[in-house]
Amino acid sequence: MANFVLKNFVEKHQKLFVLTGAGCSTHSGIPDYRDGDGNWKRTQPVRFQAFVADETTRQRYWARSMVGWRRFFGQAQPNDAHHALARLESNGQCQLLLTQNVDRLHQAAGSREVIDLHGRLDLVRCMACSTTIRRVDFQDELIRLNAPWARLDAAALPDGDADLDGLDFSAFAVPSCRCCGGVLKPNVVFYGENVPRDQVAEAQRRLEAADAMLIVGSSLMVYSGYRFALAAAQRGIPIAAVNIGKTRADDLLALKVEERCEAALSFLL
Repeated sequence: MANFVLKNFVEKHQKLFVLTGAGCSTHSGIPDYRDGDGNWKRTQPVRFQAFVADETTRQRYWARSMVGWRRFFGQAQPNDAHHALARLESNGQCQLLLTQNVDRLHQAAGSREVIDLHGRLDLVRCMACSTTIRRVDFQDELIRLNAPWARLDAAALPDGDADLDGLDFSAFAVPSCRCCGGVLKPNVVFYGENVPRDQVAEAQRRLEAADAMLIVGSSLMVYSGYRFALAAAQRGIPIAAVNIGKTRADDLLALKVEERCEAALSFLL
């Protein structure tokens, strides 16, 4: 019944503003951050200030990322939720797909009108000179410098991370920028870091042209995404959400479907 109501909601609107979160990618093997109550499932991700200020934090981050990329993130493929939303765009009903995910699986599934609100993990950027390199090339360099670590096995964590708690990271070698020697950082927005203003402004502009909002797989506990639900409510356009558990915008929703994203959107396929 809930899927039928969601189908009617989608078919009724021709200019949907879609916002997606981690729940959209869990069926691709990438874990999400929060439980059904919106609480952290484990320790919060590394914060921007710690990554910038502390070499040990960077060693720990890149060691875990190297293992996670090899075993999980670099192998992830789009699931039916990604393909369903790509179909929504090809049907001419998607005004914009704004994703909080950094996995680029929406683009891999065929979506083109996408804003990566929190950046993209397939790129690495120098914080000093802004030189950008591909994550796959940086991965090769990490493995070359840290061959024994490449043989480690670990459980998958969100955003390409791997559970390597309890290890000594002091000997892990982190390459510097080849152009200027600066600190290299994944081209994503860390916790404590600001989302680029131009991306927020463009998303807000596109929201102004939308006739409804569809939230897929996000609890919206982070304000960077929640602000768009607030803006949609202020405009008076209806909001539907597909998410297992609580969202920060529950009191703003016209419709909520508590089901796995790929199942709830299966009517689009």
